[in-house]
Amino acid sequence: MDPRSFLVRTLALGMVVTTGFGCTSTPCPPCEEATASAEEAKGSDGEPVSGHHYTLPGLDHGLLQSPVNILSHETEAGKHNIKFGGADEAEEVANLGTTVEVSFGRGITTEFDGKVYELLQLHFHTPAEHLIDGITYPMEVHVVHRGPGSAAFDPPAYLVISLLVRMGAENRFLAEFLNAVPPEKGQVAKLHDVFLHDMFRSGFDFENIHYYHYRGSLTTPPYTESVDWLVAKEVLEAAPAQIQRMNVLEGDNARHVQALYRREIDE
Repeated sequence: MDPRSFLVRTLALGMVVTTGFGCTSTPCPPCEEATASAEEAKGSDGEPVSGHHYTLPGLDHGLLQSPVNILSHETEAGKHNIKFGGADEAEEVANLGTTVEVSFGRGITTEFDGKVYELLQLHFHTPAEHLIDGITYPMEVHVVHRGPGSAAFDPPAYLVISLLVRMGAENRFLAEFLNAVPPEKGQVAKLHDVFLHDMFRSGFDFENIHYYHYRGSLTTPPYTESVDWLVAKEVLEAAPAQIQRMNVLEGDNARHVQALYRREIDE
């Protein structure tokens, strides 16, 4: 491990915040503390380690950034209601260069705590972006939903379900479309008889499994901070060859973990 990376990870995990999330025109204590930590930390080349963008968040994006390292022993008790629509057939798969994206038809919805979100697409990260107790899995699936903003000029509200994947048995869902992914960036292929529920083992109940929940952001630009994250505790399986193939297609595309700034993670 690069010693500069180790230093940044240490600083990020050791950061203590004593105020809320909001910032005003005067720098708030979390911003001042993070900035001070970044200024004090110098790499072997004399440059601030914050410039290496490892685990210290970029403060220009705010204090509700994702992904995060979820420490299971520090989560809070919570109760959320989730209800999925019946249809889940995929329509297209696209090679975006930075990820493989599977899109769905209109009208497929998920209800979370009484609010209805429309299923847009799912995409992959290799390796996983969210960590559980410091453990990185080889792949993560983001099932992205969008709802309306609460006001006309608000950014859209997102619900993203995170599914962590370990190496194991072949995944039926991946087997249904992986060979159809176009080899070139920007290409799209139609899909037939590809269903999201095939990602899960027999008897897997998507509505009643346990999730970690927190408020965060998109993990790609513009890093919009209007996301309810549901990170499934149950880890899925995919064959090593399937995960490796996905990584060949999209490369290493995981954003580094971000500081929590006293956000609560409930389950």
